[in-house]
Amino acid sequence: MNRKELEGRENRELALYGMRSADSRGRVYPDPERSYRTAFQRDRDRIVHSTAFRRLEYKTQVFVNHEGDYYRTRLTHTMEVAQLARTVARAMGLNEDLVEGIALAHDLGHTPFGHSGEDAISELMADHGGFEHNGQSLRIVELLEVRYPEFPGLNLTYELRESLVKHQTRYDHPDASGYHPDEGPLLESQVVDFCDSIAYHNHDIDDGVKSGMLTVDDMLQVTLFRETWEAVNRRHPDCDKKVAFLSTVRKLIGITVTDLINASEAAIESLGIETIHDVRNCKEPIIRMSSELSEKKDELGDFLFDNLYRHYRVAKMAEKAKRFLSEMWHEYVRYPGSLPPRFQESAEEEGIQRAVCDYIAGMTDRYAQEEYQRLFHPFERI
Repeated sequence: MNRKELEGRENRELALYGMRSADSRGRVYPDPERSYRTAFQRDRDRIVHSTAFRRLEYKTQVFVNHEGDYYRTRLTHTMEVAQLARTVARAMGLNEDLVEGIALAHDLGHTPFGHSGEDAISELMADHGGFEHNGQSLRIVELLEVRYPEFPGLNLTYELRESLVKHQTRYDHPDASGYHPDEGPLLESQVVDFCDSIAYHNHDIDDGVKSGMLTVDDMLQVTLFRETWEAVNRRHPDCDKKVAFLSTVRKLIGITVTDLINASEAAIESLGIETIHDVRNCKEPIIRMSSELSEKKDELGDFLFDNLYRHYRVAKMAEKAKRFLSEMWHEYVRYPGSLPPRFQESAEEEGIQRAVCDYIAGMTDRYAQEEYQRLFHPFERI
């Protein structure tokens, strides 16, 4: 099936408010489309083959990689988000390829050591243009990836780049200037935003209990978990407790995804959303959960924040990560000659602070630890 046939299938099968690849606003640099892939399929493939995507394997989600091979990393989290988002997109008649591309790229800009690393870099860059991981994801795909002789970055479509910078959550409020900030994000983008939080809430429950930082009894304080746990045990009263727990997490995902689809379709109807133009001009989020489930999900998020993300074991590693990322940053700023040549060149063009920021933000946890030793341990091999 060639590209024209694929685009024809999109035109027949997608809802009118779904983004068609043939209607893309295009790429920054001349880059003729291929005969056998749509523009959004090509975006997705370029992301998968990027250096930044591979590095997600060794970047922290909540638990640092060396603590065990069971826990989620940025890469496995990204794959879970992509799977959930494709499911929602398929059910709602949205563009699955665009959704998958957005999901696979949405965390490319994360620093090593998760949010503690981002906090450290944000503080260091406060007087030098700032740092925000969504903006860094955009910077990676527009500039920092070096794979093509014709242009910097990956030269992705406008829609995918826009979706990265308009990624909105309870914690993320990026600057969308340059991407029509007056226009609402595509439904495909909004779907990824919600699936991101569905994925991390549920896999953090799983990882938290596996780590021993949380117990099932702890989780029973949370309404949504308790109701789901009781439903599982009513249906399977003799079930092994571990299996019942895993079934509860699985069922939680199903409950939230189903509610998201149903509430979003109801919102589309009540808001009179019929076309992409309507999506762009809508002044409120269209993809949403029901008010009842949204409140329960917020309770779950608050519980995880207080009892897992602030757990002393997580906090201890977070403070350690902040300290040695900060030490590395100051060392590179003082002695730019210790940076790789590419970043020394960048320092001359954009300033040493931004060059150091790009270098450290791109590190994996493991590389950052090794680089720290190379910088500060006198007998470490360079």
